[in-house]
Amino acid sequence: MANHPSAEKRNRQRITRTDRNRAAKSALRSTVKKARAAIAAGTDAVKAKSGSAAAEKALAKAASKGIIHPRTAARQTSRIAKALAKSAKA
Repeated sequence: MANHPSAEKRNRQRITRTDRNRAAKSALRSTVKKARAAIAAGTDAVKAKSGSAAAEKALAKAASKGIIHPRTAARQTSRIAKALAKSAKA
């Protein structure tokens, strides 16, 4: 329990940021999951490509805002691009 006004304020800020980051991370996971599902389905190349682009954009935005680590974003982006290229080749 916070005993000073500044500590109480920091606690309120922490709660706000945690809620915001949790919502953003959940949306990010959903976007990435949809992109991977579209690539795995392999039916519509346009849908897979647009899903991949949306996921890459969301990953870059989350990394820039500090929601996820930049290397995590780069790794996931790379894997999505690699899977997209592999599905396009097949």
